[in-house]
Amino acid sequence: MTGTDLAAVLDGARVLPVLTVPDAATAGPLADALAAGGARCAEVTFRTPDAEQVLKTMAAHGGLTVGAGTVLTPEQVDRAMAAGARFVVSPGFDEDVVAKCRQLGVPVVPGIASATELMRALQSGLDTVKLFPAQPLGGIPMLRALAAPFPHARFVPTGGVDAPRLPAYLAVPAVLAVGGSWMATPAHLERGEYDEIRRLTAGAVHGSAT
Repeated sequence: MTGTDLAAVLDGARVLPVLTVPDAATAGPLADALAAGGARCAEVTFRTPDAEQVLKTMAAHGGLTVGAGTVLTPEQVDRAMAAGARFVVSPGFDEDVVAKCRQLGVPVVPGIASATELMRALQSGLDTVKLFPAQPLGGIPMLRALAAPFPHARFVPTGGVDAPRLPAYLAVPAVLAVGGSWMATPAHLERGEYDEIRRLTAGAVHGSAT
């Protein structure tokens, strides 16, 4: 399993909306809003009781490539795959989660926060990791410092990234894509602000293309 597999799944998409969806009833309209804004992929976090149903609904939408995030155990990998996940994202590096994903042939992006963790991920056969939480860890200077001694590593920085910071992160050659939650927050969903989700998504996607 390599980062190239993830790149193929993302198909050139450089912005990854990271979604925490408390109510499965909002999944359909959310998928419509993201797709209308130009998003081609999304990560549904396993942080809510409805996460699997949300993932199923969004995976069935057809306009989005959907993965599972906040995956902490091999059992959650199985559940994510059954719900239609095309990739798996974890907040940290867990050997069992990585091994399960490799067994199932699904791209996995483990989180790392240090050079030591990055080396563990690379030694496991991966070349793409999530720098998490990216901004609290030091942001772009931290990202560049990690990328320098590991020129073949690719990064998906997530955590504390917002619209103003997005272009600078995308300008780093080692960055494959950037994950962010500002495009569709639980507050947006609670208020039914799907037009705002579409607008913010379009702004992010447009910014990634410039």
